[in-house]
Amino acid sequence: MRIFSRGKRYHSRLLAYFMAFGVVFITISMVNYPKEAFDSAIMGLNLWWSVVFPSLLPFFILSELLMGLGVVHFIGILLEPLMRPVFNVPGVGAFALSMGLASGYPMDAVITGNFRKNRLCTAVEAERLLSFTNTADPLFMFGAVAVGMFGMPELGAVIALAHYLSSFLVGIIFRFHGRERDHYANETKIVKGNILLRAFRALYAAKQEDKRSIGQLLGDSVKNSMNTILLIGGFIILFSVFLRILSIVGITDLLTTVFAGLLGLIGFTTNLAPALVSGLFEIDLGALAASQADGSLLEKTVVASIIIAWSGLSVHGQVASIVIESGIRMLPYMVGRLLHAILAAIITIFLMKSSFLNATQLFILPVLLTPNSTPVSSFLTRIEQVSYQILVLLSIMIALSIAIHISRELYGYIRRKSY
Repeated sequence: MRIFSRGKRYHSRLLAYFMAFGVVFITISMVNYPKEAFDSAIMGLNLWWSVVFPSLLPFFILSELLMGLGVVHFIGILLEPLMRPVFNVPGVGAFALSMGLASGYPMDAVITGNFRKNRLCTAVEAERLLSFTNTADPLFMFGAVAVGMFGMPELGAVIALAHYLSSFLVGIIFRFHGRERDHYANETKIVKGNILLRAFRALYAAKQEDKRSIGQLLGDSVKNSMNTILLIGGFIILFSVFLRILSIVGITDLLTTVFAGLLGLIGFTTNLAPALVSGLFEIDLGALAASQADGSLLEKTVVASIIIAWSGLSVHGQVASIVIESGIRMLPYMVGRLLHAILAAIITIFLMKSSFLNATQLFILPVLLTPNSTPVSSFLTRIEQVSYQILVLLSIMIALSIAIHISRELYGYIRRKSY
């Protein structure tokens, strides 16, 4: 025990020294290269203001309102029969799943953190939920990556299908994570009766417990959402500067050598190593570099899938800043991202080598941005499409959950009659 405790303190000291040295190094580098730091900060600010702020803020406010009004509790009761046996998370996890699938990073982290703060899930359930709901939105994969970067709309279905299938597999694998910390089996009674009536009772009970007027709820939702979106903006700017500084001082060249060796081991061209380095830190830059690299279409698509599944340290930093106050550990999340990247690569190889690519014309989505579109019309189009996707996803999951519930009730009724 003493050796273990001593080793833990030693690693803690090393981590503290490394973090202190890293911050000092970045600060000195910014002083030495002020113009590059300023330009990269402006680039990150423009990305946040023109894309992230308008596209995510409405859904942040919406999720806060739905939680305060009890709608999330209503959805949780309806989806408990589906989410608990498959992913070992409460039914409300389906709300985070659907919002994450439709809106992308880091929507699921915001919702999961709110679930934990409102005691709608335990810490280990939040870790399971965060491991597989942190996904890219379909508009990014179909529009930005497939059309904008690769110039091949048919690749959108391959990348998206590999991304979501691997995400669900991560969720199924992570259902066994932290089972020794589960309490619900001993604390939760089996509730019988009409599932729809129980859902409405849960909605009313949650609204009564909240006790805020609609005006106060709206004000709190806007205030909390603005704090979150500003936090995300800070991380985008920080990592934009961080990546530029690393490139100037030559650290990215060292990382490129490491990734080139790894790519050589699996028989991929080493020309994709710079894309992996960029994707290690930032998803957009990494996917763009993969599409422009000199290599086969299969290899470039696989690397792009890896980068999208990993999502970049910039997104990880945003997630950490959101969920750390809720007592959710980041290590399971990081393991989940690494596992997601590996599974996405395997599924992408399978889809690219099969005849699936020839059938992807059926899955091509309309591109969000057109040359003649205005920022306002693009924003409204995105709101409309994402809202539609959320409703469709929730409707499908609720239908499956109710079907499972009815099947269980019928099976129990038949068993009781047989005895």
